[in-house]
Amino acid sequence: MGIFAMPLGWLLQLIYKVIGNYGISLVILTLLVKLALFPVYAKSIKSSSRMGELQPKVKEIQQKYANDPAMMNQKVNELYKDEGVSMYGGCLPMVVQMFIIMGLFTLLRNPLAYLTNDEMIFAVHESFLWIKDLAQPDMWILPIGSAVATFLSQNMSSAAAAMGGNAQAKGMNQVMKFIFPVMILWMARSYPAGLAVYWFISQFVQIFYNLAFAKMKKNDDTKRVQAKKDKANEGKKRVERKSK
Repeated sequence: MGIFAMPLGWLLQLIYKVIGNYGISLVILTLLVKLALFPVYAKSIKSSSRMGELQPKVKEIQQKYANDPAMMNQKVNELYKDEGVSMYGGCLPMVVQMFIIMGLFTLLRNPLAYLTNDEMIFAVHESFLWIKDLAQPDMWILPIGSAVATFLSQNMSSAAAAMGGNAQAKGMNQVMKFIFPVMILWMARSYPAGLAVYWFISQFVQIFYNLAFAKMKKNDDTKRVQAKKDKANEGKKRVERKSK
């Protein structure tokens, strides 16, 4: 992951040169990365949500063509094409963001391996708020805050999966929303506090992203319903014109 950690290290050094505070630089770096990833997150969530909504129709096709796999795949692909949904629309954005996140983890877990500026050797040991040394673990406050923020974010994701009607995603999210925060709590107590700062800010921002995604989904659903109504009304008008 060093190939992704290096440019992020350059960006962190640039921010530090302007700000002069390592803790605040970490916060700004996190916000910039989350802002850059917003379109990717939005595309992934939107695609996953639409895939979930289409699951009942997909199951109907699977049942209807259970004895003809080739025709079943053709009909499913036609359904996705008609609905404007890509089977890989939710996967590719996830791959992009995972590489970036892993690059950040690599950078912040061992910053001195990727920070070339000599003054950063001392900067990573700066204090921030109650944290005396950002290169050392914070044993309770940040880990607990990170775990809580992760739980809230995961819980909102679980609710989104349930609304989308994707039972498999719903079941997975229900499990992960409890397991993942515990994992974050445990890991944050052993990793440098700088990494925990990144994770806490990242998950805190993600909560607001989830709210934005929920609003986007509601607007999209409203537009689709209205489009169907308009199409139905147009069909009725054509029939009335022909009858006259």
